[in-house]
Amino acid sequence: MNHIAAKIKIFKERPAGTTGDTVTVIEPKAGWQIIDTGELREYRDLFFFLVWRDIKVLYAQTIMGFSWAILQPLIQLVIFTIVFGKVANVSTDGIPYVLFSSVAIIPWTYMSQAMTNSSQSLISGKEILGKVYFPRLIFPITSVLAKLVDFGISLLIILFVIIYYRVMPTWNMLLFPVLVMMMMGVSAGVGMWLSAMAIRFRDVKHAMPFAIRMLMYSAPIVYSASSIPEKYRLLYSLNPIVGVIEGFRACLLGTPVQWGYIWPGLMTAILLVCSGALYFKRMERVFADVI
Repeated sequence: MNHIAAKIKIFKERPAGTTGDTVTVIEPKAGWQIIDTGELREYRDLFFFLVWRDIKVLYAQTIMGFSWAILQPLIQLVIFTIVFGKVANVSTDGIPYVLFSSVAIIPWTYMSQAMTNSSQSLISGKEILGKVYFPRLIFPITSVLAKLVDFGISLLIILFVIIYYRVMPTWNMLLFPVLVMMMMGVSAGVGMWLSAMAIRFRDVKHAMPFAIRMLMYSAPIVYSASSIPEKYRLLYSLNPIVGVIEGFRACLLGTPVQWGYIWPGLMTAILLVCSGALYFKRMERVFADVI
């Protein structure tokens, strides 16, 4: 328990006649702090418990249960195919629109839901936040991990569409674990930033639906990235969601890998995670006071 020993600020004897010998006051460290991975490992049992709790309550008392994990992206896929594929006739570089949008909607649905849940994780866990000490970073990361179950189930939609269109796997499939990590990193980075901000500014909750909609149209989910003018593509590629979506498209459909979108997006995702963790640790000392 080295992390606790490092946080002990006052260690004194209780007055005579009281139960116990000492009182230990744990105070947060001042200034900027990096993530204490050793501390997170010590609380891994609690970590796994909270992830499992989130998974169990996700569709508790619902009639459809885990079917919602497929229905939500499936309904989006049908609407986008009709509106953007049939009515607007959006260019997809020769790829059938169902195939083109399905490999983008599934990772986007995961990221949008993980970011939304993660941003509100501290607020929803306020009942235990001020009572027991454990690394607060567990809250936003738990939401990101729990949504992986939905992502895994909804991959069945992509599998069905790929089989229907007889798309053969290529060596690009080797990118899949990297893209999943990148997808989780974007969600965790945004989640750490917003959950720490949401403690002080409850506006975050009301701004999230609008922000999520804006993010969806800022990435090549319903349109092709090739439709972006050449002079804006470097700026466009700094959006990490662009790299994730284009990466999944190349990985699952076997199209050429767009490294020009993936590398800048990966760098932005790493920056998001590092800056989000620093900001979260910086604000952690006031969580219990303002919750």
